[in-house]
Amino acid sequence: MAGISYKDAGVDIEAKGKFTTDIYQQLRRTFGPRVIENPGGFAGLFSLNYDSKLFSKNYQHPVLVASTDGVGTKLKIAFMMDRHDTIGIDLVAMCVNDILVMGAEPVFFLDYMASSRMIPEKMKEVLHGIANGCCEAECALLGGETPEMPGFYHDGEYDLAGFAVGIVERKKIINGKGIGAGDVVIGLRSSGLHSNGFSLVRKVLFEKTKLDVNSKIKAINGTIGDELLKPTKIYVKPIRALLRHYRFKKVVKGMAHITGGGLVENIPRILPEGCSVRIKKGSWPVPAIFEVIQKRGKIEEGEMYNVLNMGIGMVLIASKYYAPSIMKKLKQMKEDSFIIGKVIKGNRKVEIV
Repeated sequence: MAGISYKDAGVDIEAKGKFTTDIYQQLRRTFGPRVIENPGGFAGLFSLNYDSKLFSKNYQHPVLVASTDGVGTKLKIAFMMDRHDTIGIDLVAMCVNDILVMGAEPVFFLDYMASSRMIPEKMKEVLHGIANGCCEAECALLGGETPEMPGFYHDGEYDLAGFAVGIVERKKIINGKGIGAGDVVIGLRSSGLHSNGFSLVRKVLFEKTKLDVNSKIKAINGTIGDELLKPTKIYVKPIRALLRHYRFKKVVKGMAHITGGGLVENIPRILPEGCSVRIKKGSWPVPAIFEVIQKRGKIEEGEMYNVLNMGIGMVLIASKYYAPSIMKKLKQMKEDSFIIGKVIKGNRKVEIV
């Protein structure tokens, strides 16, 4: 009588080995000249400095900037729709946007994709999205891990975590220290809900109002599922281009990635002592999905601004003098931006009026 194998216990090493071999081409399309290829190795290799006429990178005082995140219960929407090609973009966005606000250049990304049982077709879709996100963020997908954990997750479901590392010259770190009363708050448009507040969103749309991912609402184009799965916007290219444009002046004084906690909780993270921000409602177009959620859930307005991004995915704070130039540069890169408020004297709070 044959003994129990690892495969009998729910882990198929052979299938995992084939999946790992197949995905290397996805990784390679994200590689830049600073990646030192090491297929099959235990870790990824990345050269900090690089001498080349086209791709020269040599830092004087480099500071590493790191971030890790997931996509929360937005994964449930991917499972409900059985669509997995965009959730990886969310994963990359949540990490690289956090690095970006420090003024850093994201340079590489690692992913962790855990499931009870590997389903190669789904995992390849997820990885394709991660690779697309890395290409958009101009960073290398340097490696990852795909553990099978039988009995730990529901069958057919998985969990995701991302890890990103960036670099910034010490003198170019953006940390909000120069922010002062009279500065303006510039908001960059979000692509929708991004990857936050989905526990509330699912409760309102699926539990309270009994909709499903295939339901259609007149206020939005497409189905509820299509709207909710819109990937988080990656702001790396426009923001990096903006910072390069002002490479001799620190024109952007502070940046905030608007994630969980919305405008109310994220902006204070970059405010110095003695400063608050006053946000003016109506100074930017709020996507229809937010009104749908608020009305159907009978959610108080303050709660909406405390949980969701309300159509603003990234905030820049700059002097009033430079704001028109910044917005003009963003418009040239097809990035919608709006003056949504100003810095006032206060104790690191956000007022919405």
